[in-house]
Amino acid sequence: MAAAKTVAFHTLGCKLNYSETSTLSRQMESEGFEKKEFDDLADVYVINTCSVTDNADKECRQLVRRIQRKSPESLVVITGCYAQLKPKEIAEIPGVDLVLGAAEKFNIVSHIKELAKGDSAKISSCDIEDVSGFNASYSINDRTRTFLKVQDGCDYTCSFCTIPQARGKSRSDNVANVIANAKEIATGGSKEIVLTGVNLGDFGKGADGNGSLSIYNREENFFDLIQQLDKVEGIERYRISSIEPNLLTNEIIEFVSRSKKFMPHFHIPLQSGSNTILGMMRRRYKRELYAERVALIKQLMPHCCIGVDVIVGFPGETDELFKETFDFLHSLDVSYLHVFTYSERDNTHALTLGPVVPMTTRYERNKTLRNLSYMKMQYFTEQHAGETRPVLFEGHSKNGMMEGYTDNYIKITTPFKEEWVNEIVDWKI
Repeated sequence: MAAAKTVAFHTLGCKLNYSETSTLSRQMESEGFEKKEFDDLADVYVINTCSVTDNADKECRQLVRRIQRKSPESLVVITGCYAQLKPKEIAEIPGVDLVLGAAEKFNIVSHIKELAKGDSAKISSCDIEDVSGFNASYSINDRTRTFLKVQDGCDYTCSFCTIPQARGKSRSDNVANVIANAKEIATGGSKEIVLTGVNLGDFGKGADGNGSLSIYNREENFFDLIQQLDKVEGIERYRISSIEPNLLTNEIIEFVSRSKKFMPHFHIPLQSGSNTILGMMRRRYKRELYAERVALIKQLMPHCCIGVDVIVGFPGETDELFKETFDFLHSLDVSYLHVFTYSERDNTHALTLGPVVPMTTRYERNKTLRNLSYMKMQYFTEQHAGETRPVLFEGHSKNGMMEGYTDNYIKITTPFKEEWVNEIVDWKI
């Protein structure tokens, strides 16, 4: 396999996956591989998968078929959450040569060197209980914002979720390493870092994956981390990608309200506005706590953007319970919704719950909440019309236009100007 010199990557799923793909790419480039675009011809194709929804699984299979048609002699490597959950299923997809589980993802170079096209698909995986290490990663040179992974895995047992099965126990980097990575990112010119993880608020659990992962074994937490990051020179913006409402403490909210670097923007998973459904989902809060968090944010930062994850069509979600969710979201001073249609996942407790919501009803509810999200974002944007806010513009041109985001996450589109790329510009909305 020593002759292979080009590699192309495709990422499915979350920001965490993007940070890891970027790190895998740098690993391979350091070993002499030339990076190609995924649509180009390459000797090796790497697909970093998600498995949050059934659609992500299907998309992986479609990508493999596309590679087979385009470049049947190329090596195809599948890694990520789907690869950890269903390695044998993936290995049976025609054209797949290597399946790397969670523990082997960052050993990709050594695995590829031993690979030859035509052999039966090789699986390198282990039980998720045996995955304990933490691999720091971040994206760079891919976009204006850099996604910095600071935490991995999850100890929660939400009834709809396979992420603990795919990524293992909660574990994280230490503050010193994160600071070192942030300083390195700053030298590369990135202005904004998005902190990513599976359960960010759990930062501090599992010291670098060593020792007992079921308890806090060092005196560091997420609040400690953001206070130290705030002091790093060269980084002008931080965003917290997503944080559980029960882990979003008052002191974190108050700190962000005072910080000049942490943007007034939170993304807080809700999943349901019905306490009945939240209980069935095994979430660790009730909607009253969620409302309290939103109220405090808006009290301290009226201009703050708040995004919400919500799932529709969960087993047992009657029309009345869905209306509870709709009415609750309608009443909340939030800015946009990420709406997910419930998707049955193997080996989850939710499969034992009922009654099952018909797919047509799930799609109707999804559309209803997406319409609400559109109205929420329109209203949030209109509230700030006429204000001047700092916008970080991104580097790519789309039909002669460029995009950027204000500090409070309002999207701005304007004719492309080279001198504005990766610059923060004061903009009248």
